[in-house]
Amino acid sequence: MQSTALTALRRRRELDELTAETVDLLVVGGGVTGTGVALDAAARGLSVALVEARDLAWGTSRWSSKLAHGGLRYLATGDVGVARESARERHVLMTRTAPHLVRALPQVLPLTPGTGRRRGLTVGIGFGLGDLLRRDAGTSSLVLPGPRLARPGEVARLVPAVARERLHGAWIAHDGQLVDDARLVVALARTAAGRGAKILTRVRAISLRADGATLEDTLTGATLTVRARVVVNATGVWAGTVDPSVRLRPSRGTHVVVPAARLGSPTGALMVPVPGSGSRYVFALPAQLGRVVIGLTDEEAPGPVPDVPVATQAEIDFLLETVSGVLARPLLPDDVVGTFAGLRPLVDTAGSSDGPSADVSRKHLVEVSPSTGAVNVLGGKLTTYRTMAEDAVDLAVKHAGLTAGPCWTTALPLVGAPSLVGPGSTVESGRGGELPDSLVARYGTEAAEVLAAAALPGSASAIGQGIAGAAHLDITRAEIEWAVTHEGALDADDVLDRRTRIGLVPADRAAVRDGVEELVADALARL
Repeated sequence: MQSTALTALRRRRELDELTAETVDLLVVGGGVTGTGVALDAAARGLSVALVEARDLAWGTSRWSSKLAHGGLRYLATGDVGVARESARERHVLMTRTAPHLVRALPQVLPLTPGTGRRRGLTVGIGFGLGDLLRRDAGTSSLVLPGPRLARPGEVARLVPAVARERLHGAWIAHDGQLVDDARLVVALARTAAGRGAKILTRVRAISLRADGATLEDTLTGATLTVRARVVVNATGVWAGTVDPSVRLRPSRGTHVVVPAARLGSPTGALMVPVPGSGSRYVFALPAQLGRVVIGLTDEEAPGPVPDVPVATQAEIDFLLETVSGVLARPLLPDDVVGTFAGLRPLVDTAGSSDGPSADVSRKHLVEVSPSTGAVNVLGGKLTTYRTMAEDAVDLAVKHAGLTAGPCWTTALPLVGAPSLVGPGSTVESGRGGELPDSLVARYGTEAAEVLAAAALPGSASAIGQGIAGAAHLDITRAEIEWAVTHEGALDADDVLDRRTRIGLVPADRAAVRDGVEELVADALARL
């Protein structure tokens, strides 16, 4: 085992080494799929290098709803295979690989006269089928409680902002929620690094070949040729830019961010049916840093792929209006403190263009490219990243005739995860008595080390301390230093926008940017 720490120094050293060797597997793309592929391959004993043009979790992997969900919605569309796969992969995340990053989240669907008896019955049947998937996956009810009916009082305690007039009660079901999607990607990358994988950000793939790639170090402008026995293209929605044979049908998922206090600081997620749809819902999800994230849309996104997708006003209005239908006081545009949107890399298969993107299957596709000779891994969803990675490495090993061990990532804990997890257990081994719950939620068993490793003064204090309007930002100064010394952050933007998610709210970002830039500069100087 090597160190799991990702640093600027390690990046420079490993980039130099890469030019002088032939790796078994070159992965292009540093999202959840690419880092999952790197970990799977490294765990099988292969030599691995991963290159990412920008930063870990730069693209779609940081714009999700932060759910590790069991695929209930896919049952409604008849995609039983994807639903079952989602439930099984959720089980792996919550009980073996990342229980420190995923918690059980109650989801509340209010029942009112407007819901209708038929819709209420349909929802109950759907939740029951979802519970069968949970049981099939082997997930204990102590980890994910089964669905049930709740009285109005309990509904109001979980989601205080819900309208109580004519509220009969609610269906409550539980699903998995990530503390953050980008944090999962970083944990995957670091775990892969601990098994020898080279994780190289700010390295762009200019062209792919069956035996390697031409790369550019975007920090220096230098071009280098890398030799590999097989290449995996895991660039998600950008896959077609490096392989012209790829056909995708991007779909935009938009979210809005509101202060948690505006909804009474809910502890459960509000679940509101989309009018006219039998399978789609808008969720108001409690999140870290005093926020509620409301999403999401499913809109066609044809044309060139933008670096950062932008929410449209129509999508924002749709989300606010849909959720407001069950609130005591409607949400207004002024309540919105941030927005974000991501593009789903849906596979454009025969007949998929005939209907709305919401109906396109989330099943992934793994195949050898006829134009580059690389293995393309396309489509899928965040929850099923591990299966996608396993399939991609299986094909890569077969295609290149490599000798590798079997996949065992279902039993491989990520950094910060406890080594043993039982039904209903928590990450108590990382708590240490004096550690804030928020720190443990983000770092698991590494939480104490995050504080202990800090070399800069005032490490335990929050970055928002003493700054007007930023008291809710409980990110410690030690976490910012850790992002540089262990998580591969190379500048303040990496920290603000992907390691901590402060940047999801522009006002929060502006309030602490100067302090973060100073801490990052000091940490880089100490490497």
